[in-house]
Amino acid sequence: MAKNVLGGDLQPCSADPLTGFYRDGCCNTGAEDLGVHTVCAVVTDAFLAFSRAQGNDLSTPRPGFRGLQRGDRWCLCASRWQEALEAGEAPTVVLECTHATTLEWVRLEDLRQHAEPPRPEPPRPEPPRPEPDPR
Repeated sequence: MAKNVLGGDLQPCSADPLTGFYRDGCCNTGAEDLGVHTVCAVVTDAFLAFSRAQGNDLSTPRPGFRGLQRGDRWCLCASRWQEALEAGEAPTVVLECTHATTLEWVRLEDLRQHAEPPRPEPPRPEPPRPEPDPR
């Protein structure tokens, strides 16, 4: 299994919208992924405008693609995230879902400074209580 930037197993980034170079929901990469789509980002309006200005319009719907909206998770190119960082427009990232290859392009310290807070664990249901003995 692929590793994330924290050294653990790479976790899924998003199934809705379905992301990843391989459209498998994960920020996996391989030799054919020339853009290195490895950063699981939570996109913002500011980032979407920045990306559009750079020539990559991620917010306009097209056939087979609904367009991204603020709050969507998406596997970004590591170099584009770094560009956005340098421009002051970097979106937050989900570290557990960001592929370790990202560290060839981006410093872990920068990713940590833009890390999305972990999602709280859902409460565990209480175990069923035994019925009282009617005797």
